[in-house]
Amino acid sequence: MMRLSYWVFPIIAGLVWLGMLLGLLLHWVIDTHSEHYPSMSANQHIAYISDVGAQELKPLFIVGCVLTTVLLDTSFLSDRWLRHRGRLVPNSTRGEKILSGLTIFCALIGTVGLILLSIFDTARHPRLHDLFLGFFIVGYLFSAIFVCWEYQRLGIRHPEHNILAVSFWIKLAFVLVTIALAIPFVVLTRYQIYNPAAVLEWIIALVFSFYVFSFYVDLYPAMDTKRGGNYRTRTWNARHQAHKPEEGASDRSMPHTHRRDLEDDAGLPSNF
Repeated sequence: MMRLSYWVFPIIAGLVWLGMLLGLLLHWVIDTHSEHYPSMSANQHIAYISDVGAQELKPLFIVGCVLTTVLLDTSFLSDRWLRHRGRLVPNSTRGEKILSGLTIFCALIGTVGLILLSIFDTARHPRLHDLFLGFFIVGYLFSAIFVCWEYQRLGIRHPEHNILAVSFWIKLAFVLVTIALAIPFVVLTRYQIYNPAAVLEWIIALVFSFYVFSFYVDLYPAMDTKRGGNYRTRTWNARHQAHKPEEGASDRSMPHTHRRDLEDDAGLPSNF
Protein backbone atom coordinates (compact mmCIF):
# COMPACT_ATOMS: atom_id res chain seq x y z
CA MET A 1 0.00 0.00 0.00
CA MET A 2 1.39 3.39 -1.00
CA ARG A 3 1.96 5.76 1.92
CA LEU A 4 1.55 9.51 1.63
CA SER A 5 4.82 11.40 2.12
CA TYR A 6 4.86 14.25 4.62
CA TRP A 7 6.22 16.78 2.10
CA VAL A 8 2.95 16.52 0.17
CA PHE A 9 1.06 18.52 2.85
CA PRO A 10 2.69 21.94 2.22
CA ILE A 11 2.58 21.41 -1.55
CA ILE A 12 -1.17 20.75 -1.51
CA ALA A 13 -1.72 23.62 0.96
CA GLY A 14 0.17 26.05 -1.27
CA LEU A 15 -1.67 24.93 -4.40
CA VAL A 16 -5.04 25.27 -2.67
CA TRP A 17 -4.16 28.78 -1.51
CA LEU A 18 -2.90 29.85 -4.94
CA GLY A 19 -5.92 28.28 -6.64
CA MET A 20 -8.29 30.13 -4.33
CA LEU A 21 -6.54 33.47 -4.91
CA LEU A 22 -6.52 32.96 -8.66
CA GLY A 23 -10.18 31.95 -8.66
CA LEU A 24 -11.23 35.03 -6.70
CA LEU A 25 -9.12 37.42 -8.77
CA LEU A 26 -10.20 36.06 -12.17
CA HIS A 27 -13.84 36.01 -11.09
CA TRP A 28 -13.70 39.68 -10.09
CA VAL A 29 -11.78 40.80 -13.19
CA ILE A 30 -13.39 38.61 -15.88
CA ASP A 31 -16.80 37.50 -14.64
CA THR A 32 -17.88 40.70 -12.88
CA HIS A 33 -15.78 43.14 -14.98
CA SER A 34 -14.19 44.60 -11.83
CA GLU A 35 -17.52 45.19 -10.13
CA HIS A 36 -17.74 47.77 -7.36
CA TYR A 37 -19.03 45.75 -4.38
CA PRO A 38 -21.21 47.26 -1.62
CA SER A 39 -18.41 46.58 0.90
CA MET A 40 -16.03 48.84 -1.06
CA SER A 41 -15.65 52.57 -0.39
CA ALA A 42 -16.91 55.09 -2.91
CA ASN A 43 -13.39 56.01 -4.08
CA GLN A 44 -12.15 52.41 -4.06
CA HIS A 45 -11.67 50.77 -7.46
CA ILE A 46 -9.56 47.73 -6.53
CA ALA A 47 -11.28 45.06 -4.46
CA TYR A 48 -9.70 43.52 -1.40
CA ILE A 49 -9.56 39.73 -1.29
CA SER A 50 -12.21 39.93 1.41
CA ASP A 51 -14.50 42.05 -0.79
CA VAL A 52 -14.54 39.34 -3.45
CA GLY A 53 -14.72 36.55 -0.86
CA ALA A 54 -17.79 38.09 0.76
CA GLN A 55 -19.91 37.69 -2.37
CA GLU A 56 -21.01 34.68 -4.44
CA LEU A 57 -17.63 32.94 -4.11
CA LYS A 58 -17.75 32.96 -0.32
CA PRO A 59 -17.94 29.11 -0.19
CA LEU A 60 -14.70 28.95 -2.21
CA PHE A 61 -13.11 31.48 0.13
CA ILE A 62 -14.06 29.52 3.24
CA VAL A 63 -13.04 26.12 1.86
CA GLY A 64 -9.74 27.51 0.57
CA CYS A 65 -8.88 29.10 3.92
CA VAL A 66 -9.83 26.00 5.91
CA LEU A 67 -7.92 23.54 3.71
CA THR A 68 -4.83 25.74 3.52
CA THR A 69 -4.54 26.27 7.25
CA VAL A 70 -5.36 22.67 8.21
CA LEU A 71 -2.77 21.30 5.78
CA LEU A 72 -0.19 23.88 6.85
CA ASP A 73 -0.73 23.04 10.51
CA THR A 74 -0.40 19.37 9.59
CA SER A 75 2.98 20.27 8.08
CA PHE A 76 4.04 21.92 11.36
CA LEU A 77 2.93 18.90 13.38
CA SER A 78 4.62 16.51 10.92
CA ASP A 79 7.87 18.43 11.25
CA ARG A 80 7.67 18.21 15.05
CA TRP A 81 6.85 14.49 14.92
CA LEU A 82 9.66 13.65 12.49
CA ARG A 83 12.18 15.53 14.62
CA HIS A 84 10.92 13.76 17.73
CA ARG A 85 11.33 10.39 15.99
CA GLY A 86 14.81 11.25 14.78
CA ARG A 87 13.92 11.11 11.09
CA LEU A 88 14.82 14.79 10.82
CA VAL A 89 17.44 16.68 12.81
CA PRO A 90 15.90 16.59 16.31
CA ASN A 91 15.17 19.40 18.74
CA SER A 92 17.56 18.21 21.43
CA THR A 93 17.71 21.34 23.60
CA ARG A 94 14.99 22.85 25.74
CA GLY A 95 15.17 26.14 23.83
CA GLU A 96 14.58 24.42 20.49
CA LYS A 97 11.62 22.50 21.87
CA ILE A 98 10.10 25.69 23.29
CA LEU A 99 10.54 27.46 19.96
CA SER A 100 8.92 24.52 18.16
CA GLY A 101 5.96 24.67 20.54
CA LEU A 102 5.60 28.44 20.10
CA THR A 103 5.71 27.98 16.32
CA ILE A 104 2.76 25.58 16.44
CA PHE A 105 0.85 27.67 19.00
CA CYS A 106 1.13 30.88 16.95
CA ALA A 107 0.22 28.97 13.78
CA LEU A 108 -2.97 27.80 15.49
CA ILE A 109 -3.82 31.42 16.32
CA GLY A 110 -3.28 32.31 12.66
CA THR A 111 -5.44 29.36 11.65
CA VAL A 112 -8.33 30.48 13.85
CA GLY A 113 -7.97 34.01 12.48
CA LEU A 114 -8.00 32.98 8.81
CA ILE A 115 -10.93 30.59 9.15
CA LEU A 116 -13.05 33.06 11.13
CA LEU A 117 -12.27 36.03 8.86
CA SER A 118 -13.53 33.99 5.91
CA ILE A 119 -16.76 33.21 7.78
CA PHE A 120 -17.32 36.67 9.28
CA ASP A 121 -16.93 38.52 5.99
CA THR A 122 -16.18 42.19 5.56
CA ALA A 123 -19.61 42.96 4.05
CA ARG A 124 -21.67 41.75 7.03
CA HIS A 125 -19.23 41.76 9.97
CA PRO A 126 -16.55 44.37 9.19
CA ARG A 127 -15.25 44.80 12.75
CA LEU A 128 -15.00 41.09 13.49
CA HIS A 129 -13.44 40.56 10.07
CA ASP A 130 -10.70 43.12 10.77
CA LEU A 131 -10.07 41.60 14.21
CA PHE A 132 -9.61 38.10 12.79
CA LEU A 133 -7.45 39.49 9.99
CA GLY A 134 -5.13 40.77 12.71
CA PHE A 135 -5.09 37.32 14.33
CA PHE A 136 -4.16 35.76 11.00
CA ILE A 137 -1.32 38.13 10.15
CA VAL A 138 0.17 38.35 13.65
CA GLY A 139 -0.24 34.62 14.34
CA TYR A 140 1.55 33.40 11.23
CA LEU A 141 4.13 36.18 11.33
CA PHE A 142 5.20 35.25 14.87
CA SER A 143 5.05 31.58 13.92
CA ALA A 144 7.51 32.31 11.11
CA ILE A 145 9.78 34.25 13.48
CA PHE A 146 9.89 31.37 15.95
CA VAL A 147 10.53 28.74 13.27
CA CYS A 148 13.36 30.94 11.91
CA TRP A 149 14.86 31.11 15.36
CA GLU A 150 14.51 27.34 15.79
CA TYR A 151 16.21 26.54 12.47
CA GLN A 152 18.96 29.05 13.15
CA ARG A 153 19.81 27.20 16.38
CA LEU A 154 19.58 23.81 14.66
CA GLY A 155 21.81 25.01 11.83
CA ILE A 156 24.50 26.17 14.25
CA ARG A 157 24.61 22.80 16.00
CA HIS A 158 24.33 20.76 12.78
CA PRO A 159 26.27 22.66 10.08
CA GLU A 160 26.61 19.45 8.05
CA HIS A 161 22.86 19.65 7.27
CA ASN A 162 22.87 22.54 4.80
CA ILE A 163 19.12 22.27 4.28
CA LEU A 164 18.60 23.90 7.69
CA ALA A 165 20.42 27.04 6.56
CA VAL A 166 18.45 27.09 3.29
CA SER A 167 15.15 26.83 5.15
CA PHE A 168 16.23 29.50 7.64
CA TRP A 169 17.02 32.04 4.92
CA ILE A 170 13.78 31.31 3.03
CA LYS A 171 11.67 31.88 6.13
CA LEU A 172 13.68 34.91 7.20
CA ALA A 173 13.03 36.42 3.77
CA PHE A 174 9.29 35.79 4.28
CA VAL A 175 9.37 37.53 7.67
CA LEU A 176 11.22 40.58 6.35
CA VAL A 177 9.10 40.91 3.20
CA THR A 178 5.85 40.46 5.14
CA ILE A 179 6.81 43.13 7.68
CA ALA A 180 7.88 45.47 4.88
CA LEU A 181 4.50 45.01 3.17
CA ALA A 182 2.26 44.78 6.25
CA ILE A 183 3.32 48.12 7.73
CA PRO A 184 2.31 50.23 4.70
CA PHE A 185 -0.80 48.05 4.27
CA VAL A 186 -1.97 48.90 7.79
CA VAL A 187 -1.07 52.58 7.42
CA LEU A 188 -2.80 52.94 4.04
CA THR A 189 -5.91 51.17 5.31
CA ARG A 190 -5.93 53.32 8.45
CA TYR A 191 -5.87 56.50 6.37
CA GLN A 192 -8.45 55.10 3.92
CA ILE A 193 -6.10 54.99 0.95
CA TYR A 194 -7.75 51.79 -0.19
CA ASN A 195 -6.55 51.13 -3.74
CA PRO A 196 -2.82 50.74 -3.01
CA ALA A 197 -3.74 48.96 0.23
CA ALA A 198 -5.79 46.43 -1.75
CA VAL A 199 -2.86 45.81 -4.09
CA LEU A 200 -0.59 45.20 -1.09
CA GLU A 201 -3.10 42.73 0.36
CA TRP A 202 -3.04 40.64 -2.81
CA ILE A 203 0.77 40.73 -2.82
CA ILE A 204 0.99 39.69 0.85
CA ALA A 205 -1.36 36.78 0.13
CA LEU A 206 0.87 35.71 -2.76
CA VAL A 207 3.99 35.91 -0.58
CA PHE A 208 2.22 33.74 2.00
CA SER A 209 1.87 30.99 -0.60
CA PHE A 210 5.66 30.83 -1.01
CA TYR A 211 6.00 30.56 2.77
CA VAL A 212 3.63 27.60 2.72
CA PHE A 213 5.61 25.93 -0.09
CA SER A 214 8.86 26.41 1.86
CA PHE A 215 7.94 23.63 4.28
CA TYR A 216 8.54 21.18 1.45
CA VAL A 217 12.23 21.95 1.99
CA ASP A 218 11.94 20.94 5.65
CA LEU A 219 9.93 17.75 5.21
CA TYR A 220 11.45 16.26 2.05
CA PRO A 221 14.69 15.06 3.78
CA ALA A 222 12.52 12.58 5.72
CA MET A 223 12.30 10.61 2.47
CA ASP A 224 15.85 9.38 3.17
CA THR A 225 14.62 7.70 6.37
CA LYS A 226 11.27 6.49 5.05
CA ARG A 227 12.41 2.86 5.07
CA GLY A 228 14.28 3.03 8.35
CA GLY A 229 17.27 4.74 9.87
CA ASN A 230 17.61 8.21 11.33
CA TYR A 231 18.58 11.72 10.30
CA ARG A 232 22.29 10.81 10.36
CA THR A 233 21.97 7.72 8.18
CA ARG A 234 22.73 9.38 4.87
CA THR A 235 25.77 11.29 6.13
CA TRP A 236 26.96 8.25 8.11
CA ASN A 237 26.74 5.93 5.08
CA ALA A 238 28.45 8.44 2.82
CA ARG A 239 31.37 8.70 5.23
CA HIS A 240 31.65 4.93 5.37
CA GLN A 241 31.63 4.60 1.60
CA ALA A 242 34.30 7.27 1.25
CA HIS A 243 36.64 5.46 3.65
CA LYS A 244 35.68 1.86 2.94
CA PRO A 245 38.90 -0.25 2.90
CA GLU A 246 39.74 -2.45 -0.03
CA GLU A 247 38.79 -6.11 0.18
CA GLY A 248 41.35 -8.04 2.19
CA ALA A 249 42.87 -4.91 3.66
CA SER A 250 43.59 -4.92 7.36
CA ASP A 251 41.59 -2.74 9.67
CA ARG A 252 44.92 -1.50 10.98
CA SER A 253 45.48 0.31 7.67
CA MET A 254 42.66 2.68 8.56
CA PRO A 255 43.57 5.90 10.38
CA HIS A 256 43.21 5.58 14.13
CA THR A 257 40.80 8.52 14.36
CA HIS A 258 38.55 7.05 11.67
CA ARG A 259 38.44 3.64 13.38
CA ARG A 260 37.38 5.40 16.54
CA ASP A 261 34.61 7.25 14.62
CA LEU A 262 33.35 3.95 13.23
CA GLU A 263 33.31 2.40 16.67
CA ASP A 264 31.40 5.36 18.05
CA ASP A 265 28.89 5.40 15.21
CA ALA A 266 28.36 1.65 15.41
CA GLY A 267 26.78 2.18 18.81
CA LEU A 268 24.54 4.99 17.61
CA PRO A 269 20.97 4.36 18.79
CA SER A 270 18.30 4.26 16.08
CA ASN A 271 16.39 7.23 17.51
CA PHE A 272 19.40 9.49 18.05
